[in-house]
Amino acid sequence: MPAKPIRKILPVFSTFVVMGFVDIVGVSTGYVQKDFGLSDSIAQFLPTTVFVWFFAFSVPIGVLQDKVGKKRMMNAGVITTFLGSMILPVLEYSYLSVIVAFVLLGIGNTIIQVAANPLLQEVSAKKWLPSYLSLSQFVKSVTALFGPLIVTFMAAKLRDWKLVFGVYALISLLSAIWLWKTPIQEKIKAKKVATFTSCFSLLRYPFVVKVVVAIFLVVGADVGMYTNIQAFLMKLHNMSLENASFGISVYFTAQMIGRFSGAILLRYLKPFGFLIASCVFSLAGTALIYWSPNPFLAYMSIFIVGFGAANLFPLIFSIAIGKMRRRSNEVSGLLVMAIVGGAAIPPVLGLLSTLIGVQASIAALGLVFVLVFLITLLMGKKPKVGK
Repeated sequence: MPAKPIRKILPVFSTFVVMGFVDIVGVSTGYVQKDFGLSDSIAQFLPTTVFVWFFAFSVPIGVLQDKVGKKRMMNAGVITTFLGSMILPVLEYSYLSVIVAFVLLGIGNTIIQVAANPLLQEVSAKKWLPSYLSLSQFVKSVTALFGPLIVTFMAAKLRDWKLVFGVYALISLLSAIWLWKTPIQEKIKAKKVATFTSCFSLLRYPFVVKVVVAIFLVVGADVGMYTNIQAFLMKLHNMSLENASFGISVYFTAQMIGRFSGAILLRYLKPFGFLIASCVFSLAGTALIYWSPNPFLAYMSIFIVGFGAANLFPLIFSIAIGKMRRRSNEVSGLLVMAIVGGAAIPPVLGLLSTLIGVQASIAALGLVFVLVFLITLLMGKKPKVGK
């Protein structure tokens, strides 16, 4: 690859590092629950404070992005994440300050998610976009992997897990500066400026509805998985919080490996077939968690789920914007709006765990992956969409 495209792709990839900061909600949920004595159902409200903003702001951001540009919107998202990362280290640690920090992280991440894939589309060749999207998610998963490890280190060595937010703030600031100084000419534009009407009018296409619902379920399952891993392991196998938190690192390690493998394989394989195989892996791993007889097999099951789920989001996203290239801002807004599944599904899993038991929440998670698989099969039909 020529040096010039690399100089443009790398700062865009750095924003996917910042995008991965939102996954800190997974390991934070366990520590906040312990610190404030929260029930499972109340603790699972924390992901909601992060992911509800995807529903509220994604479409307005997509419309605004069509006017001000992808790069400017991206930097706005990174700076908002920087502000959110600074909340906990600066303010007194309380349940309210946690909520405020997560709200800012959620809003910042919403902006980044809307801008990231269309911006990556600007600096990559069309045929490499699925591969680059998987590679960008690999970059995100590296951040997600190291988040729990940094938290564990801060808690064990420095006696303050919240210092991880200071690390995140510094990286966010550096990423914003790098992207701002990188010249990117945005050439892919719609024939008409996006509006709320034009954005939501895309929902008249069955294909768009399918991919939106699929993203809703995929993100809900992903967030529901990594925010409940601690509860799964502690209740199924009587682990301590620290040992159960290691399961989150296992999950993100699997995602990192899966996304790196996907970035390579998608240069040779068709995205749809790869998507089907990923759904099967995710469902199989969830079933194995339910039946795992010991901690080792539970960790292995978590790894299988993470490996299978690793490429679901980038595959669906790339298929969608690949078929509607000139309306990528609008499609991206709708798809990122569907990330609200990360706010909707985890509280349901937490409620089931509180009222019925942890097995019920695992079974519900499996049902979500079944629905994703069925929708994926329907997506295989040739769609009629607007360009």
